[in-house]
Amino acid sequence: MNKARIAIIGAGLSGLYAAYLLQKQGIDYVLLEARDRIGGRIHSVATDGQSVIDRKDISDRFDLGPSWFWPGYQPQLGQLVQELGLKSFAQFEDGDILIERSPNTAPMRMQGYVSSPTSMRLIGGMAALTEALYQRLDSNRVLMGHKVCQLRKTAMAIEVKVESNATSSNQNDNKKTTWQVSQLLLALPPRLVEQNLEFTPALPDDLARQWRSTATWMAPHAKYFAIYDTPFWREQGLSGSANSAVGPLTEIHDASAANGHAALFGFFGITPEVRQSVSEDELKLYCREQLTRLFGAQAQSPVADFIKDWSQDTFTATTIDAQSGGQHPHPPAATATTGVWQDNLIGIGSEWSRQFPGYVAGAVEAASVAVHALLQ
Repeated sequence: MNKARIAIIGAGLSGLYAAYLLQKQGIDYVLLEARDRIGGRIHSVATDGQSVIDRKDISDRFDLGPSWFWPGYQPQLGQLVQELGLKSFAQFEDGDILIERSPNTAPMRMQGYVSSPTSMRLIGGMAALTEALYQRLDSNRVLMGHKVCQLRKTAMAIEVKVESNATSSNQNDNKKTTWQVSQLLLALPPRLVEQNLEFTPALPDDLARQWRSTATWMAPHAKYFAIYDTPFWREQGLSGSANSAVGPLTEIHDASAANGHAALFGFFGITPEVRQSVSEDELKLYCREQLTRLFGAQAQSPVADFIKDWSQDTFTATTIDAQSGGQHPHPPAATATTGVWQDNLIGIGSEWSRQFPGYVAGAVEAASVAVHALLQ
């Protein structure tokens, strides 16, 4: 049986940051991730929509998950970005915005505005943050393709049942292993923990209900990206921002890389059920038609376009999430205050953050609070 003092379940930002803090204190841990990559809902891809394999140039990347942060408003995250030596740039917002109110009327052009505080992005995408943390960890303690299935509390420890290679196309290749640990850090959305992990004995009923009712940020959402050689809309005095009551995209922004391709991205306003009822090629066609209505003929022919539908990501969304409105959640209790699980586990995913639930900064805050509590 494998042993560690602390098991961290999930190698998104909160799990990686918790591991980073524990490692700096010399505390033994293992980080278990079901996906075959780090980052969780933070996922930055190249112009073809795929993960970057050649890491020599990662500047030309686009964020399928969160894109922005606000260092003046979120100082802990801002300090971490500086500590890791990452570079940021301001979201492009210069120029007019477009409003599409009806399919029977032309889009309206209105004076734009700059967000306050300024929305910032990272060169290399938000994944530059998770990758920088991973590079500072002992890679032998970070196990990808290791899906936690069961957590069993014994008199002396917690047994963590794991299926390794769980992302393999051949499920028969899965190998079951067990880790024995003293404490757990749950770096997953609360709803995903409650649905996908079997607790023996069961969690307290009130805690399980709280976690089950907590919406997972990004889970019902989908993004469309159109990649171009140049940001032609800027030459028209447009910021690239648009709001539409027509769709299929309701909110559109300039997503151009700081040192690479130009891009526009939009959030779908149609539900997961509707998105699933048509093919991806059809969805792309409707999106290109909308961008053409808004930004002109040059928008009709991107060099590449792609969609990320988080509601179809089994490591992010549950069936309940498809019915969610997609608002930022209210944080539930992060620990059990009664029963055998008391003082043995802490939720550290972004949804557990008191200040910034669902935001990137929330993952950093929740992990920091939990590790501080363990050290105390």
